[in-house]
Amino acid sequence: EVGQDRVAFVQCAGGVAPGSWDNCPMKITEQCVVGLSWTLKDTLGEILDETPEPIEFLVGGDDLLPKLQDALMGKTVGARVELQIEPEDAFGDYNETLVFLESRKLFPENIEEGIVFEGLPAGCNTEAPKNQLFFVSDIYPEHVVLDGNHPLAGIAIRIHAKIESIREATVSEIGAGTLGTGFLKLAEPPAATPHLHGPDSNHLH
Repeated sequence: EVGQDRVAFVQCAGGVAPGSWDNCPMKITEQCVVGLSWTLKDTLGEILDETPEPIEFLVGGDDLLPKLQDALMGKTVGARVELQIEPEDAFGDYNETLVFLESRKLFPENIEEGIVFEGLPAGCNTEAPKNQLFFVSDIYPEHVVLDGNHPLAGIAIRIHAKIESIREATVSEIGAGTLGTGFLKLAEPPAATPHLHGPDSNHLH
């Protein structure tokens, strides 16, 4: 038993008192689920997004930006992560060719800014990528602007995150490669707004 306690002490993060494997705080590894809260700022310090409550993501899948995932590895609950991610490692550079100005007549009367489309609606520019997600960025009396860039494209972001929870991922979660709440990703339509966390998010509209 003494030998096992010593092994537990060595492998427990933060030098937790030996005596039981139950005392070992779980570390973030691939194929686990992490709950994060965060504040997101641009390089000028303006707040772009913050979470009202923790949101879970699959580590080792498609949910997290690689730079953020790397920074989380090996951390335990309560740890904080602060890092700056450049556009090329975040949501890419802004691509003006993914912005389309379309006739207002092609859209319903109740269209709102932020609505997401996969490809442009029928009657719009046929050269637009059909599998690209577009969100309505502006609405004018005669035209609607659809943008295929992520709302944070071209922006260096500063992430101040706290690890709120860690748990093992289920077999189905690992198989899916995502919890469906990718970090600041646009949701697949139908959606009333470009939800950037998940189905209940109200951020970055």
